[in-house]
Amino acid sequence: MTDRFDCFYCRDDLHGKKYIKKDERPVCVRCFDKFCANTCAECRRPIGTDSKELHHKSRYWHEDCFRCSKCYKPLAKESFSTKDDKIMCGKCSSREDAPRCHGCYKAVLPGDENVEYKSNVWHENCFTCYQCKLPIRTQSFLTKGDDVYCAPCHQKKFGKHCFHCKQVITSGGVNYQDQPWHSDCLVCRTCRKPLAGARFTSHQDHVYCVDCYKSTVAKKCCGCQSPITGFGKGTNVVNYEGKCWHEYCFNCKKCSLCLANKRFVVNAEEIFCTDCAKKL
Repeated sequence: MTDRFDCFYCRDDLHGKKYIKKDERPVCVRCFDKFCANTCAECRRPIGTDSKELHHKSRYWHEDCFRCSKCYKPLAKESFSTKDDKIMCGKCSSREDAPRCHGCYKAVLPGDENVEYKSNVWHENCFTCYQCKLPIRTQSFLTKGDDVYCAPCHQKKFGKHCFHCKQVITSGGVNYQDQPWHSDCLVCRTCRKPLAGARFTSHQDHVYCVDCYKSTVAKKCCGCQSPITGFGKGTNVVNYEGKCWHEYCFNCKKCSLCLANKRFVVNAEEIFCTDCAKKL
């Protein structure tokens, strides 16, 4: 007589039948699926004897259910990691832990070209000039508030503009009458001589070196025939009937008395003091 070999649960004879040992006890397939099968952590259904079972840290999955929780890529034969009890493929895990681009808010993955500035990170193509929208890349840049500008756009928008040509002054420059000028723009209107650091004057919104002002612009003194400039001696001028004199040249023709701020007499286009005029 043959010894009985029964299922631990239903007591069916297991001779010649498929069975599974559970805790060293034989269990038929039907009872195993009903009483002993682990529950899949993904689909919450039993993992029967006809399914391949995967397990990790006291959790179980059908082979087809063991997928990345982000992209659903099958992971039965792939490397994976866990975070907050979620299974993720290597790429999604890297993306989950990666910092976010301050421009597009997408993950900056290891190996991505990126820019770090003031504790923030950008993809290289997201770190762009606020004005022209082109990537800064290896260029120098400047900021205004929270906005980033490439050097040319910052100069164009915020730099000083030459009073003469209205273009941006990128380097150097001089001030004249509280206005910025390119050094190359502050030149004599007549001879084009640079005036930065030299003596010069202006006339009708144009600037002249001393020599050109004397020769081409300044009025001539009716006394000495020299130009009346604002330079040095001769600052004070006497004007009479469209003619001009240096103050020190406005003298009596006969006695040479300075007649500035005095009564005088004109005779045959000559200037006389009142005493000398009486003797004419």
